[in-house]
Amino acid sequence: MKATVKWVDNAMFLGESGSGHAVVMDGPEDHGGRNMGVRPMEMLLLGLGGCTSFDVMSILSKQRQNVVDCVADIEAERADAVPSVFTKIHVNFTVTGHNLKESLVERAVALSAEKYCSASIMLEQGGVEMTHSYNVVEAE
Repeated sequence: MKATVKWVDNAMFLGESGSGHAVVMDGPEDHGGRNMGVRPMEMLLLGLGGCTSFDVMSILSKQRQNVVDCVADIEAERADAVPSVFTKIHVNFTVTGHNLKESLVERAVALSAEKYCSASIMLEQGGVEMTHSYNVVEAE
């Protein structure tokens, strides 16, 4: 896996993935940026959310659960000192569908957290306190 990050100007960078997709990263104005892109540490959280959401949806699909929506809300705390690493991250899934089995949603979230999500497991092994929760909502 490869990626390239190219400086644009001030605190703005253009990241390009090995698969050819691009994203703009920028800093806040008080750090020389223009606030025109996602912050790099926010990008890390987005990657985590995408990784674990991919797992959960894949597992629920294989279990033939009728999911119509899945949202991962992520909250993180960072250290006060430099480097300002993540110290705690909580991921809460809201899974909406028709006649979902709560036990299967619970299992999908657990499997992602404990076995499949490379990002989550890597962060946890790096000392981040990782927690996960879920809500099941019946679709209208």
